[in-house]
Amino acid sequence: MTQVSRYGHMLKVTVNGMRMKVTARYRVDGSVLNDTIQGRMVGAETTLEIDSPDPPERVAKVVRNAERGCFVLQALQNPVPVTGRTLLNGTPLERKP
Repeated sequence: MTQVSRYGHMLKVTVNGMRMKVTARYRVDGSVLNDTIQGRMVGAETTLEIDSPDPPERVAKVVRNAERGCFVLQALQNPVPVTGRTLLNGTPLERKP
């Protein structure tokens, strides 16, 4: 929603208000006790409601730009490498994949 405000301002499109509903679906398999737990996201749906007096084509341009400029949405649609490390009392903690 931040990107909609930002790009709306840049494109001189009035945004009087907006609401967003996000539904995420997850699945968890395995066992914590057996060290086999595996969580994953299986899908996400968004509904964006915008209040604006401007023409639909101009608002659609704002939304397209906002979606392309959203780091989280882009990371979900175009997965990127993620690295992580854990320190225990300041010392690297060995983790098995």
